[in-house]
This record gives sequence, C-alpha cells and structure tokens, in this order.
Amino acid sequence: MPLRAPAVSEFDRGSVKLAVTILIFCVAALLALGLVMLYSSSMALNGARLLVLQTVWCGIGLASCMVMALVDYRILRRFWWVLFGATVALLALVLVSGTVHGHARRWFSHGGVSFQPSEFGKIALIIALAWYGERYQRKVGKWIRGIAIPGLMIGVTAGLIFKEPDVGNALLVCAVGGILLLISGIRLAYIVPPAILLAAGVGLFIYHNPMRSQRVVAWMHPEETRRGKGQQAYEAMIAFGSGGLTGKGLGDGRQKLGFVPEQHTDFILSTIGEELGLAATLPIVAAYMAIILCGIYISVNAHDTFGLLLGTGLTFLIGLQAFINVAVVTSVLPNKGLPLPFISYGGSNLVVMLSIIGILLSIARRARLTERSAAGEGGAERLQGRRSADNPFKGALRAARSLELENPAFVPSQRSVIPQSCPAP
Repeated sequence: MPLRAPAVSEFDRGSVKLAVTILIFCVAALLALGLVMLYSSSMALNGARLLVLQTVWCGIGLASCMVMALVDYRILRRFWWVLFGATVALLALVLVSGTVHGHARRWFSHGGVSFQPSEFGKIALIIALAWYGERYQRKVGKWIRGIAIPGLMIGVTAGLIFKEPDVGNALLVCAVGGILLLISGIRLAYIVPPAILLAAGVGLFIYHNPMRSQRVVAWMHPEETRRGKGQQAYEAMIAFGSGGLTGKGLGDGRQKLGFVPEQHTDFILSTIGEELGLAATLPIVAAYMAIILCGIYISVNAHDTFGLLLGTGLTFLIGLQAFINVAVVTSVLPNKGLPLPFISYGGSNLVVMLSIIGILLSIARRARLTERSAAGEGGAERLQGRRSADNPFKGALRAARSLELENPAFVPSQRSVIPQSCPAP
C-alpha cells in the first residue's frame, strides 16, 4: 500500500512558504525602520550623507540577497576552501595594511569607502564548518576530527579578528562555531574544556587591558562612571527612560545631539527607544525572534546535512549578534561594539546580513523542491520523523543523513559518507 506522501509534502511546502514569508517581511520592516532611524539619528551632525551611503549599501545587499536566493546554495560547498582561504588572507592583510580607527585596525579604506573583512570572515567560517560537519559527520565523535581540526579553523579566524583587536566579533565567531560543532554531533565533553580555557583567557586579557577593564567597571558602576567610560551606556538608559511607552516623536530625540556617542551604529536602538518608545522596541525584538525561528525551521527542513548546518549557523549568527547588541544597549552586558543587524549603519555588516537571508531563501527553495522527490521515493516517513523528533536538530540531522545515504542523487558529492558495505552509486 503506497505511503500517503502527498499530504505530508503539501504540509511541509506550506509551512516552509509561511516561514519564508515571515522572514522576508521581518527583514524588510527592519531595513525600512533602519533607514528612517539612521537619518533621524544623524541629521543634526551629518545631514543626509549617512542615509545616502547606507541606501547604496542596502541596494548592494539586496542584489546579493537575490543572487544568493536564486543560486543553489550547494555551490558554496564546492568552493568553501576558496572563500575560507580568501577571508583568512584578508584578515591577515588588514593587520598589516588596514586603516586604523579608534585604536583598532579593522578596515580597508579607499576613496571614503570602508570594507571590514571580519564580517565576511564570519560567514566564510560557517560555510567551512558546515562542509566539514557534513564531510566528517561519522567521525566527529573522535578528538582529532571532532574538535582539533574544526577548532583550528575557528581558532585561526577568531585569532586574527581578536588581533585587530575586535573582541566582540572574535567571541561571536567562537560561540557560533561551538554551536555548529554541537549540532554536528561533537561530544559535549570535548567542547567544555576549550570553552573554559577560552573564557579564562578572555578574562585575563580584559583584566590586563586597561581600556576593556574600564568598560567592565563602568558597567558595574554606571553612576560613578557616567562622565567617562560609562557615558554611552548611561545616556542610552536615559534615552529609553525619557522615551517611555510611545516616545517623544520621530526626530524629536535629544540624546542623539552628542550625548550618546556613535548613536547611529551600535547604539541606534537607544534613539529608537527615545523617539518611538517601547511600542517600537518590543516589535523589533519580536522581529528578531521571528527571524531566528523561521531560520531554524528552514534549516531543520533542509534536505541535506550541509543545508541544515549552514542555515543553523547563519541563523544563530544573526540571533546572537542581535541579542548582544540589545543586551549592551540596555546595560545587561558590558559595552562591546556589535551592530544591530539590518538597522545599524555599516555597509559590510548590512551586505553580509542580507546575503545570509539570501542563502536561507535558497535553502528553503531547495527544501520545497526536494520534498516532492523525497515523497516519491518513500521519504514521507523520514520527513514526518523530523517533526516528531524530541530534538529537532538531531532529528533533522538523522533525516538528512538518511536521504543522502538512501538517495545519493540528491547530493552527488556524498559518496564519501556512504558506508563501505554499500555499493557506490
């Protein structure tokens, strides 16, 4: 008796389509709000200059998003080594010939246009780890394959970013890399000791670095440091408090007039809170949560292990960066500059974030196409197993592996993961 595959396939296609719709709507809303608030936060000091530059970068990012959405994301698996090698070379080169700004050498600048290679280094590392997790999925339980080699990849990328120095992005890279390794199946006992050593090393670095240790002191004692290192966070809290529920009105904020430094980049949320109030900041947080949930759902429904790991890593990159920014602006965490995705001023980060959305759309598109083939080959039970698994990531990982092993035509490059007892396709 044939399986009732069509009903399952229709359900999955409808759910993935809904996730894609919500994802696009949330990103579009954040982009529109970001452009409006960028002009509001910088018009007193820079006029429309930053708005024009951000609009140009937004156009480039949307073009990149469309290209990534139309192109099969599995192409990234073939050229992961090119992307990873190129970004590592750029990260090393920026330490030698990059532009210094604020005691950090993080940018390549030419003709008034800046490019930050660390932003592209994050996405290149995720692509490389996704390839590695798929290629050696049956060996990640061992020390060498499971932690030593991927740990070296993470360490090289994070170490070069840390050297700029950019502690926030370096820690973000390590966090996302660790999450990807856990989803790939690495033993928890292998990742806990390096995580503890990393935390201890960062703690010692902050303790012996006066500038960063002062930020921690300012976070712990905001009143005493409000005229020094704690000014940015302290004035941001005043902005939130004065905005209240509905805000002072668009363009009527006062803290942006030099009280909150760099209010158009890392602390743009404080301007939103002052001018539009809690009625705008809460929907922003909800939009990021929706993006995370949609990204995870699309990743769980990916038809191969590479898509699952790639989509999950990219989703957590957006989510963690948004969480850290919101936590810093609201004084939950010490001050560390990370832009708010899709809203803060910054061309490199905006292009990368929109490219990530394009990759997620490509994963969703291929998942819908694969559901028809999987249903025709008896894949209804495996697709159903994804939804019924206690752990959605492990269930999806098992389902993706099953599809790859039983029908290698989905992913022609997966011969290396087929057991030796099975004949090659």
